Amino acid sequence: MTAPDGPVPAEEPVPAEEPVPAEEPVPAEEPAPAEGSVPAEGPSPDRPAPPPAGVRTTVHLLRHGEVYNPEQVLYGRLPGFKLSERGERQAAMVADAVADEDITVVLASPLLRAQQTAAPIAERHGLEILTEDRLIEAGNQFEGRRFGVGDGALRHPRQWWLLRNPFRPSWGEPYSEIAARMRASVERARDLAAGHTALCVSHQLPIWTVRRSYEGQRMWHDPRHRQCGLASLTSFDFDGDKLVAIRYSEPAGASDPSTTGA
Repeated sequence: MTAPDGPVPAEEPVPAEEPVPAEEPVPAEEPAPAEGSVPAEGPSPDRPAPPPAGVRTTVHLLRHGEVYNPEQVLYGRLPGFKLSERGERQAAMVADAVADEDITVVLASPLLRAQQTAAPIAERHGLEILTEDRLIEAGNQFEGRRFGVGDGALRHPRQWWLLRNPFRPSWGEPYSEIAARMRASVERARDLAAGHTALCVSHQLPIWTVRRSYEGQRMWHDPRHRQCGLASLTSFDFDGDKLVAIRYSEPAGASDPSTTGA
């Protein structure tokens, strides 16, 4: 093959590539919060700064009164489940029992039975009820059904899979999530009522779970052994933001803690 006519021009030098900038280091992930802990919230109109040491505050967690439930279903978060006549009397009895306490804030779960239980207490103290979504009942996949083997949901083997893990639990809202939202509610109530008393109306499982969380106990438990009867008070005493005591009382009388519903 013949060479092309004329001198072959020298090739132009290839410009050096610009150096590729080094990638910025990826920041390390923040460690996950411990089970049951809640990220700190800054002061806000509905969550002031925690009280300083030496300021004594009490937060009552009140389980609602008895519910009208002729079908004996697990009503959970279903709307429209109101207090029975006995439940209304229980709410009135609690209002009488705490009439002389220095209650400056009343919070309640958004569910009807909790709002009705809070009403006579708020009225007695001239307060409005603050609806606190985090006080709501725990989620449960058996909601709206009877729970049992004979005529309940468990007569169907396909439901048994829901019971595979009692430690989380597999049939509903994880205990760790219940504890976290309930601690946030208790601490919000404490900060709103700093130096006084707050009363929060909630439900059996959330109240028992947050109590066990504060006491450093494991979350899973036998429901038949919960110390949280209808219209009972689980009371948390704080010095500043430090929990110093937990108390339990039944101003409306004792009831079976395994009563259907919560």
